[in-house]
Amino acid sequence: MNVCKINVNLCKGCGICVKFCPKHVLEISDELNPSGFHPAHPAKPELCTACAICAEMCPETAIEIYRRKKSRAS
Repeated sequence: MNVCKINVNLCKGCGICVKFCPKHVLEISDELNPSGFHPAHPAKPELCTACAICAEMCPETAIEIYRRKKSRAS
């Protein structure tokens, strides 16, 4: 599975990543981070295609994307 990892300590909850995610993977959390912001989180991680639009749009560089390795058929 592809992984969208959000550093909740850096996220300020601006919602830009949520707005631009084409698969609607991300949502703003109800919980607060240590800085008092509601950070984004991957609410539907199974839908992530690892397009990395969220990471590119994040002004705080709080998002990292890890793509699943494709297996080669013998």
